[in-house]
Amino acid sequence: MWKQPVRRHAVNDIRPTHWRTLWISDIHLGTAGCKAEFLLDFLEHNEAETLYLVGDIVDGWQLRKHWHWPRAHNDVIQRILRKARNGTRVVFVPGNHDEFAREFAGYAFGDIEILDEDVHVTADGRKLLVLHGDQFDGVIQHSKWLAHLGDSLYQMALWLNHHFNRLRHRMGLHYWSLSQYLKHKVKNAVAFISDFEQALAGEARRRGMDGVVCGHIHKPELRDIDGVLYCNDGDWVESLSALTEDHSGQLRLLDWAAVMAERNEAVPAAGRRRAVELPALPSALRRQGK
Repeated sequence: MWKQPVRRHAVNDIRPTHWRTLWISDIHLGTAGCKAEFLLDFLEHNEAETLYLVGDIVDGWQLRKHWHWPRAHNDVIQRILRKARNGTRVVFVPGNHDEFAREFAGYAFGDIEILDEDVHVTADGRKLLVLHGDQFDGVIQHSKWLAHLGDSLYQMALWLNHHFNRLRHRMGLHYWSLSQYLKHKVKNAVAFISDFEQALAGEARRRGMDGVVCGHIHKPELRDIDGVLYCNDGDWVESLSALTEDHSGQLRLLDWAAVMAERNEAVPAAGRRRAVELPALPSALRRQGK
């Protein structure tokens, strides 16, 4: 049984910046709620041998309604592709918002592997089931119309969150997720999250795994559930978080909003680095090993 607490690291705590494994999910590129600038900063300051994209990277649901693709969203794709070309193993596990990619499972897109799920073995030998998690969301599986309605209401909450944080920025305050706070105060949402966590841990246990890594519910978590390690890497809409594995196999959560807030307080604006231009997105699909 693991007793390691969830750690939300400050800037002085981030060592090493080269990880064995990184997990990020729920970026929702193509939506106004996506915090692409935060993610670009994270990708610039963190390298890994393996990078997992654990679903909902591109939000096909919203892009079908209206096209929203600012330059920063393209920069995120290009930054990930550059990591793949430079030797990082990049694994994309599609979610419900980018389920169109599931038909390409077993293929590679550029240098990015596409898998329905994966089993990751940590440096200390633990087996972790990696999947997005929507398969264990009853609303997604059985009442998709309700899921789309909920998504529209969620986008409205994110719009509120955006303007709330613009006000905080003018007041000199760092990013804080109003939408996440409201969601976690709703009794039914809290019950849903608990049921989801139990279901994912139960599936990992059923398969003989030591733990599970998922996304989907936008709630970063790292805890033991009845002897199974439950890891949710969070999102880049509300939580701005990632799951990391160091070279000894220790797992941690990174709260990147807190990291950036501390760093920005310590470094003058003139000294902050700007994002770099990266090559264009490749267009061909190829089967792995060919």
